[in-house]
Amino acid sequence: MDISSTGLRVLRQIAESGSFTAAATRLGYTQSAVSRQAAALERSAGTALFERRPDGVRLTPAGLTLLRHARTILDCLTAAERDLTGTVPRTELVRLGLFLSAGAAILPLSLTRLAATDPQITVTTTEGTTPSLVRALRAGSIDLAVLTSRPPHRPLDGESPRLHAETVMDTELVVAVPSTGEFAGRTAVHVDELIDVPWIAAPATNAEPLLGVWPGLPGRPDVVHCARDWMTKLQLVAGGFGVTTVPSRLSPMLPPGVSLLHVEGAPPEIRRVLVARLPGRPTPAITAVTRAIASTT
Repeated sequence: MDISSTGLRVLRQIAESGSFTAAATRLGYTQSAVSRQAAALERSAGTALFERRPDGVRLTPAGLTLLRHARTILDCLTAAERDLTGTVPRTELVRLGLFLSAGAAILPLSLTRLAATDPQITVTTTEGTTPSLVRALRAGSIDLAVLTSRPPHRPLDGESPRLHAETVMDTELVVAVPSTGEFAGRTAVHVDELIDVPWIAAPATNAEPLLGVWPGLPGRPDVVHCARDWMTKLQLVAGGFGVTTVPSRLSPMLPPGVSLLHVEGAPPEIRRVLVARLPGRPTPAITAVTRAIASTT
């Protein structure tokens, strides 16, 4: 096969972003250039590497096989570049992905613990939804991911081999409300009382439900503000502009004017926090970062 490093980088980015358009944006290419690279890869491989679907692009089994080799090849090219330029890494690097609320709740203390126990390790971070971080793990763009799942806690994706995932904590989903107003002084709310309240939520995608609205809420929720950042949501709640759902682990970071209510009349919503990586033996640095995250939960 005659495959260029550019083609392998395009393959990796398509796998991570789930579309030709998003891959082109992240790589700084035109969509037509990405499409040409994808077609050239398939011609060289002699088989289909990409499955075009209504909700995006997924790699075929042959594409996943090539992706596994692409990760190794691109890592070797990076190492060769370091050797040729005489750049010696001073620390061990771990690229960590986190779901959107994990940064505030987990990251600072984890990095503090890691700095005390393993100062030779450098961690870089990126945020994303659980599906996007799973794709990034498969693509080799990150080494480790803090993810969340909801019952019945199915495998993180349908690819094989399965990602290695370990549970670090379970946390209850609750509703954040203004401390003044109709819910003042309460510790619980019935789900029927939430039907007509204004909600503050993150935009929905094909891969994720509307984040910030109570799951299974009867009827169509009245979403008055869309925000992906958790602290923005909570500040809007504090100002009396609506309510939102949050994991109970965020309680230490609530701004003044926000209270948390348990929801009655509906099954409890438990969210599991997991640390995931590619299968196989982890590097000592990945093991150390995993240990630091687990020790903070």
